[in-house]
Amino acid sequence: MQMSANQPATDAPESPQRQPVPAPSRWELFAAFLRLGATAFGGPAMVAYIRQMAVERKGWLEARAFDDGVALCQAVPGATAMQTAAYVGWRVRGVTGAAVCFTGFGLPAFGLMLLLAATYGRAHSLPVVVAAFSGLQAIVVAIVANAAVAFGRTTLKDWRQVLITALAVALFGWGLNPFLVVVLAAFAGFWILRAENPVASAAAAATSKPVLLILGASGAMLAALFVGNRPLFDLATLMMRVDLFAFGGGFASVPLLFNEVVTARHWLDGPTFSDGLVLGQVTPGPIVITATFVGYLRQGVPGAIVATVGVFLPSFLIVIAAAPHFERLRSSPVFARLIGGALCSFPGLLLIVAGHFSQSVSWDVGRVLLAAAAFSALRLGASIFWVVVIGTGLSGLFCR
Repeated sequence: MQMSANQPATDAPESPQRQPVPAPSRWELFAAFLRLGATAFGGPAMVAYIRQMAVERKGWLEARAFDDGVALCQAVPGATAMQTAAYVGWRVRGVTGAAVCFTGFGLPAFGLMLLLAATYGRAHSLPVVVAAFSGLQAIVVAIVANAAVAFGRTTLKDWRQVLITALAVALFGWGLNPFLVVVLAAFAGFWILRAENPVASAAAAATSKPVLLILGASGAMLAALFVGNRPLFDLATLMMRVDLFAFGGGFASVPLLFNEVVTARHWLDGPTFSDGLVLGQVTPGPIVITATFVGYLRQGVPGAIVATVGVFLPSFLIVIAAAPHFERLRSSPVFARLIGGALCSFPGLLLIVAGHFSQSVSWDVGRVLLAAAAFSALRLGASIFWVVVIGTGLSGLFCR
């Protein structure tokens, strides 16, 4: 006798599993993540809302599968919420599903940042705008300092990790390229950190062919840019490098992007880059959407598109390439130590960048109070979005 799909399971040895929900169409995935992306304020906090939609409301994934995906997205470089969207799509509809979820989730942030960047380019010299951003630069110091503290609290558990962070601060303060600092921290982690004993597990089927096709198409596009437009090629490769080294989420990209855009290449000055970070906080999506702002100010709309694709594409490819093999990767002590060391470098790098930003602020009593209030609010759990919105109003009124 066949058991009904809704009949509860018994103690029989081969009780059937719960009947799975039919896989959504790619258009349905795109529309769902587009709606979610339009309200994706809070960066990594959006992972909880993705879970609520994909696991609890839609039933597209089991809770265990979703949690495994989040662990993967936290272990590899890139913006965690964006990668989680890609992982859900990959589990439901393969590589094309990952692409439509990733695109849908990030599109609202890109569109709004492009609009804000265009508006900034025309209005940033107006007195009221100057006043607002003058005060917001003090708030950016508080935001980055808070990110450094939050990173440190979740990453630094013993003296070995603190030692790697101190080493990263010293090397970055000495003037070493932050990409090299991250690599050295990873190797330091390999030598001095401890890892759990490996647990054997089987890898799922690979999705190497679609990944290779995307890599081939990306290589062809980079070659075309190299031949036809070297400034766009330089912009694309810079953003791809930032994404490849941003372990620990979107905020990890801030010191890398700051070093390349402000310190090394002088594409933007410190205050303008700080303004871009502010705009990145009032748009949905990860803070790394600041790349769109940088790209627009450098090369207009084409620059915005190239910078945005460049800063998201590598981590997208890493997620869909690593997902079938993640259980085996996660059980590797070598992988755990290397990633652990890289993560330890970012609290220090963020702290140094907060110091750089503070040098661009014309400090007075009002700005000190504004920064202190913003930092306190963030430590108490206030939303970054509301800190920036309220800070904008206060800056326009008092920071003249």
